[in-house]
Amino acid sequence: MKTNAARILDGLKVAYTLKSYEVDEANLDAVHVAKSCGEAIERVYKTIVCKAGGEFVVACLQGDLTLDLKALAKCAGTKSCELLPLKELTKVTGYVRGGCSPLGMKKQFRTFLDERILAVESVLVSAGLRGVQICLAPSELARATKAQICKIAF
Repeated sequence: MKTNAARILDGLKVAYTLKSYEVDEANLDAVHVAKSCGEAIERVYKTIVCKAGGEFVVACLQGDLTLDLKALAKCAGTKSCELLPLKELTKVTGYVRGGCSPLGMKKQFRTFLDERILAVESVLVSAGLRGVQICLAPSELARATKAQICKIAF
């Protein structure tokens, strides 16, 4: 099954694979996704949408780490940054919690990848649906999302 995120990668001629897993509606976090996919957590990245100044920004970081809002604000060139309330996620991105991909949102938002992504050969991010991950090279994810790589997690 092709998702919008996969179609974007196809259009950019990016090599990727799709990986399906069984969804647990009670546990949508990236650590559970990594276990369900049989992958190391260092390769499974979660997508978090934030408000930074007057814009929305996207952060991707290793699934077991915590987003550093101050560091993200600094990378985005704003004074502060706050998490997007969950009730606004679908309206802003077109995605739901547990299926939010950094690719194919309603609009292209500035995207920031945590620098740890450079330590892995391939990374898994949501394909835009619960139960489906996209596996691709970090450099290709950065290219496809026009991301900036910086330290945004601890």
